[in-house]
Amino acid sequence: MARYKHIDTSPRFLAVDLQRQLLPGTFEHALNHLIDHELDLSGFDARFNNDATGAAAYPPAMLLKVVLFAYSQGIISSRNIEAVCRDHVTFIALSGDTQPHFTTIAAFVSSLADDITRVFTQILYLCDRQGLIGREMFAIDGVKLPSNASKQKSGTRADFEHQATKLEAAARVMLERHREADSKPVEADLRQKEVQRISRLQTDAAKLRQWLTDHPEDRKGSKGTIRKSNRTDNESAKMATSKGVIQGYTGVAAVDARHQIIVDAQAHGTGSEQELLMPVVKAIQVALNDAPLITPASLITADAGYHSEANLKQLTELEVDALIADNGMRQRDPRFKDQAKHKQSPDPLHDKSGQKKEKKPTAVYRPADFHYDMDAQTCVCPAGKTLYGNGSHCIINGFVAVKFQGAQQDCVPCAQRDKCLRTPAKTKTRQVGFFQGKADGTASFTDKMKARIDSHEGQAKYGRRFATVEPVFGNLRHNKQLNRFTLRGQKKVDAQWKLYCLVHNIEKLAHHGYAQ
Repeated sequence: MARYKHIDTSPRFLAVDLQRQLLPGTFEHALNHLIDHELDLSGFDARFNNDATGAAAYPPAMLLKVVLFAYSQGIISSRNIEAVCRDHVTFIALSGDTQPHFTTIAAFVSSLADDITRVFTQILYLCDRQGLIGREMFAIDGVKLPSNASKQKSGTRADFEHQATKLEAAARVMLERHREADSKPVEADLRQKEVQRISRLQTDAAKLRQWLTDHPEDRKGSKGTIRKSNRTDNESAKMATSKGVIQGYTGVAAVDARHQIIVDAQAHGTGSEQELLMPVVKAIQVALNDAPLITPASLITADAGYHSEANLKQLTELEVDALIADNGMRQRDPRFKDQAKHKQSPDPLHDKSGQKKEKKPTAVYRPADFHYDMDAQTCVCPAGKTLYGNGSHCIINGFVAVKFQGAQQDCVPCAQRDKCLRTPAKTKTRQVGFFQGKADGTASFTDKMKARIDSHEGQAKYGRRFATVEPVFGNLRHNKQLNRFTLRGQKKVDAQWKLYCLVHNIEKLAHHGYAQ
């Protein structure tokens, strides 16, 4: 029988050089070098007032190393970070075997709101110094993530008033029944449960009344509309996603196309992406004061969620070149005609919409399928029949249009009625209109953007957006396991989002040979 050497995996004391555990070329080696030799963390010193008295504090540089490396490994819980600082040799090397308590780590992460922006800017400057930022094209996109807030505790002030009234009424009814039953023999356990239930109802109602007192006004949206508040995190918002409605924040990132460096990261408690575009664009303009990121040759791209006439107008006034898709862009682009077959089937565990109603079939033939001769003012349908004009200067929603209609003798016996009419059994003839611009003679910013993005050059430029920003979110959400924000409040969540984006940028520096 073959004999083998005994492999002993039991704990033992080993002579380990902690610095040699950080191998050149790895993320942790680049992180350690950056924080020790490149970043200015003097701003963290203002947190402490222990020069003459008080206990010594953990160095912010060490805590930042530990937190960033933990996030790179998908570890977000402060208790789990404390555990790996005791057991994992790389964490022991980064922390100098100091083993900070989880409360220290949690307090450090929660208080990063003002300091993390300066760290993010310094890392961005190093990426630029290494030639990783091209400034040719920036792609802006966002991801909606749940936060540490209860969706059930959302509503307007009127909703909370109604809930408080119902709780108080229920408590009064139960209290009256309880008083009536005092003279009757009741088991002690049942009596105690009733008392606890009444106390809980009264406590919940008191909390609602206190919240209403502390918040005398409803939250307002960007257009003055009422936005639902949340009693656990009032700066978060309800958002519709592909997996249902969540209570959370939108993490927005602006990514450079050359090496997918995140040049700006912000988190906001709103599901409306339209109001997030301009804050990101303005932040990019001043990201690096000595070398502005946006140049006259730079291009900003964003999907249809960021499209609005007001945004396009502001971009024009700022002289920023941009390609912002509209909701109908994919329907007009022939490259997306087969997009439906590539969509992932809905997850039955998350699809709560129930059985969807069948939609009425839409007409196959669109105005583009009709041959319209502007000079001769004639229109021929796909079946080869000439339509007669029934409106040469119509105003439809502020746009000038020319309308045509088919003759009954042509449309009624036509074999292509099912492809041309939505309801062939009810509609006898087909009408079609061709728009010719705005009634006042000026094209809107949306019309100008449609013309640009539908051109061959616009399609080619906008096509780069997918390969620029989507892999970044794939890295953060899948590789780094970012599936929710664990903090409360916009500033804290914004800092946590920036921490994850810092991890992404430092990985880029490490992969391009930094600090080897």
